[in-house]
Amino acid sequence: MKISALLATPSELTDTASSKCAVVLMTRIRLARNLAGHSFPGWAKEPQREDILARCREAVGATSAMKRSVNSPVADLSDLDKQILVERHLISRELSGTKRGAGLIINRDQTCSVMINEEDHLRIQVLRAGFQLKKAWSQIDAIDSEIEERLDYAFDPELGYLTACPTNLGTGMRASAMMHLPALVISSQMEKVVRAVNQLGMVVRGLFGEGSDASGSIFQISNQTTLGESEEAILKRLGSVLQSIVEHELNAREKLLDADAGKLFDKIGRAFGILQNCHQLTSSEAMNLLSLLRLGIDLGLFPEGSRAVTDRLLIEAQPGHIQAVGGQDLESAKRDALRAERMRQEFSTFARPDFSLHHKT
Repeated sequence: MKISALLATPSELTDTASSKCAVVLMTRIRLARNLAGHSFPGWAKEPQREDILARCREAVGATSAMKRSVNSPVADLSDLDKQILVERHLISRELSGTKRGAGLIINRDQTCSVMINEEDHLRIQVLRAGFQLKKAWSQIDAIDSEIEERLDYAFDPELGYLTACPTNLGTGMRASAMMHLPALVISSQMEKVVRAVNQLGMVVRGLFGEGSDASGSIFQISNQTTLGESEEAILKRLGSVLQSIVEHELNAREKLLDADAGKLFDKIGRAFGILQNCHQLTSSEAMNLLSLLRLGIDLGLFPEGSRAVTDRLLIEAQPGHIQAVGGQDLESAKRDALRAERMRQEFSTFARPDFSLHHKT
């Protein structure tokens, strides 16, 4: 399967039927694994990397979860393909920048991807829409076990799975949720939330991970410790933190409505008007406007069925996706014009907000 065919296939993260969760957009679990007796990718020579790539592509491609998958060296992909995959969180920015000896395998419905020779020999990840830590863990545990039947993992009885970075030692697991937290941002409470989360051994990052901005009030919250704790314990602790953040966000929404509903509705109404009538729109602007509309849906100002549209556009408004629609190498101004055109089309038939309802979540 080629990348173009993969992206045309319905995905849980982009399919309009699957967007149901108000605060948690996506759950992701990632496992770092390395092969015993082989240098980590950062130290391996090119022939060694190529050997690891071949072994891992064969082993992972043979698993039941990866039938009819994209199975490709990174070097064979265009820059645009790689950018789109980063925007869909299917590969990392680091993997997209590698030249030789790296690869990727992505299953048909885009819920599982495996990166080969990024920081570790294998980075296995599962992505599920909404708040689904248990389901994501069950899926990735089964995939990991099947791969381990075919490859000899580097494992120490005391340290656990051996990884290139010491912070991943032990379980090698990073579990995270992509959370939409507009009320905490509007009410200037995110800094307090970040401090509290950090004290609990979790980390808060932007939309595309470490070093990225929280465009559209979207944040990634993940565990920071992988050593000395079981996978189940990590997931239980993270789940508790995530549930607490959900409650704080919902409480912040209630307070914004009680303090000045008109001011909040004005923000949402203006966002709707711009998306219906704009002719130039940057990706950052689009994210922030879509974020406000998604908040409006949560507050009952728009039909619940509209949520799927905003969730899909949060992905499709990214530069790589707009570039793909344009079908040619577009400069930023032309991308902004095309993005605006797409938004006008999408929102021309979008239900108008009903501010008379004043529903609260």
